[in-house]
Amino acid sequence: MNERLSRRRLSTATIARFHTYSRVLERLINDGRRTVSSVQLGQLSATSAALVRSDLFTLGFGGTRGVGYETGKLLERIVEVLGLERVREVVVVGAGRLGLAIASYLTQGARGLKITALFDIDPAKVGTEVAGVAIRSAERLAGEALTDVLAVVATPAAAAQPVVDQLVTAGVRSILNFAPTGLAVPSDVTVRSVDLAGELYVLSFLQDHHDGAA
Repeated sequence: MNERLSRRRLSTATIARFHTYSRVLERLINDGRRTVSSVQLGQLSATSAALVRSDLFTLGFGGTRGVGYETGKLLERIVEVLGLERVREVVVVGAGRLGLAIASYLTQGARGLKITALFDIDPAKVGTEVAGVAIRSAERLAGEALTDVLAVVATPAAAAQPVVDQLVTAGVRSILNFAPTGLAVPSDVTVRSVDLAGELYVLSFLQDHHDGAA
């Protein structure tokens, strides 16, 4: 199976699992582990051995009975298929606590990702640096050249849509949204939203349901 075919067949859930596998494999390699079984990889990735085998079969990658998978070769294959050998530039809009935390994480060496700029409307922040990354004025966001750049929106809800409109004008086609609001974008723009509070509410509900069933 060639790389292009593999990428087309991967669902978003599978892509997310492969990123988890890659992080696990990196830790195993750093620990000197040369092989890993589907059972071990499943346990370390919080999934099942059967799903691991199914995922890796999708890539045309098979293990050796009684031995498992070679960690180095498996990591290389996942990196190749996910395109992680290519460094993607990332900009973050919103230099509040969340935006700064995201920027700090990305500057610590996330594979395949490089933060190149932070944007904010606060004049007191514009011109300063965070971990070597300059904060620019969000008022001129639409005039930036951001084609082929990934954007993170970490603004208050009321500011998110105007910011996204400017990002689209600047050429951005892929946006990760942390603002707790829906966004309207053209059909050729992909938005993935992360609702941190919503996820905690789900956990709260599930915990209450579990405690009630006990």
